[in-house]
Amino acid sequence: MEMEIAGKRVLVTGASKGIGLACATAFAAEGCDVILASRDGAALDKAAAGIKARYNVNVATHAADLSDPAAREGLHKAHGEIDVLVNNAGAIPGGTVHDISLPKWIEAWNLKVFGYIHLTQLYLPGLEARGAGVIVNIIGMAGRAPRADYICGAAGNAALIAFTGALGGRSTDKGVRVVGIAPGATMTDRIVTLSKTRAKNKFGDESRWEEMMSGLSLGRAGKAEEIADLAVFCASPRGGYLSGSTLDVDAGAQFRS
Repeated sequence: MEMEIAGKRVLVTGASKGIGLACATAFAAEGCDVILASRDGAALDKAAAGIKARYNVNVATHAADLSDPAAREGLHKAHGEIDVLVNNAGAIPGGTVHDISLPKWIEAWNLKVFGYIHLTQLYLPGLEARGAGVIVNIIGMAGRAPRADYICGAAGNAALIAFTGALGGRSTDKGVRVVGIAPGATMTDRIVTLSKTRAKNKFGDESRWEEMMSGLSLGRAGKAEEIADLAVFCASPRGGYLSGSTLDVDAGAQFRS
């Protein structure tokens, strides 16, 4: 299926690995120029080199800690003209309300929750001025199916689902669509980290992390590429009637007993 998105300029945050890198690669495969942002400059350079080697598109990188408002403003100043914003950067820790101190909670939300909101505030006016553009928020299934052992992430994701709905319900008045994607268990470094935390809390042994992934729908975790392909569809004219919705990608896991 032709996505009709070639030539668009796409900014992806958290783009040095995992779902972010998969998104950047998928957009590049469709002929989009991509801007990769994350805090790890060396990892960004490696990711950019891999994309350039495969696709004939422009690739830029921007190393910054996007939990810092000044860094987010610096990103916007350096790369202000885009067609698609993919908010993906985030690393909210696992743990119960007893495990996560308030400073740690604030630190986590500064990157994912307030980071998404602030970048939207920075880029939305430019998209509205052109009467076109898409914001794709990579959120997470914990906002739909909250768990006590991932309470910080569950609350943050629920907030972003509400943010996406509230904004996407009105942004279309000025030609801008806002869409969310809620991945379930996805095979990235992040799910290993979260599973180790859960194994340590449950068994006192983080090496048993794989046991925390038993019983998954379809017998496996999702693939980062599956999330990335959906992000491309949502941002393309093929997904042109999507706005305000957050699409669940968990193989029905939330409905399993």
